[in-house]
Amino acid sequence: MAPSGLWTRTGRYAAPMRRDAHALASIRRQHPRLWEALVADARVTARYRSERHEFRSRTDALIQILRLMVVTDAFLGQACYRLKARLQALGVPGLPRIAHRLAMTLSQVDIGDPVVVAPGLYLFHGQVVIDGLTRVGPGALIGPFVTIGLREGDLHGPDVGAEVSIGTGAKVLGRIHIGDRARIGANAVVITDVPAGAVAVGVPATVRAPGGPTHGSPPDG
Repeated sequence: MAPSGLWTRTGRYAAPMRRDAHALASIRRQHPRLWEALVADARVTARYRSERHEFRSRTDALIQILRLMVVTDAFLGQACYRLKARLQALGVPGLPRIAHRLAMTLSQVDIGDPVVVAPGLYLFHGQVVIDGLTRVGPGALIGPFVTIGLREGDLHGPDVGAEVSIGTGAKVLGRIHIGDRARIGANAVVITDVPAGAVAVGVPATVRAPGGPTHGSPPDG
């Protein structure tokens, strides 16, 4: 690693820094707006909790969001993540780190800066880690003790489609694609693509494609 002074005294490291800054700015522009995301998250969370999920007004939606933040730690951590992402998109310094720490401390929800999560996420409980250049589609259902993240040597994480269900303790790792409405079983370790509508279970996961045979994931490396 170069001494910090070289970052300003030479042009050797300036270009990578500019590229990284542009890439991060591009990612942050993809974050949904705070209100849109919170309302969608609250509707999905209330529905899966068998509670009223049709909000009568903006005020009613705000009351329900605040209520869910009180009654479920997972939603509280999720809301802190949404706040962090929006503050980063707006270029606000300092406060995103506080929101991130709150999510980790209060709910054990750790969603990294490069992660883009579409509106409509439902976290069953806390203890969730999502990191890397990772995307999570709308309507995703994620159980506790789940890790969605990286494999060694690659900063790109999974691309998770819409309405994907990921069971308790599952690990979804590396530059892979999880198709829409796929289901990942509890404690599965997924390191290969999962087609839309398929089911992945086991360590390493075997994938049962819709209407097709079950096949195993190749060994790591």
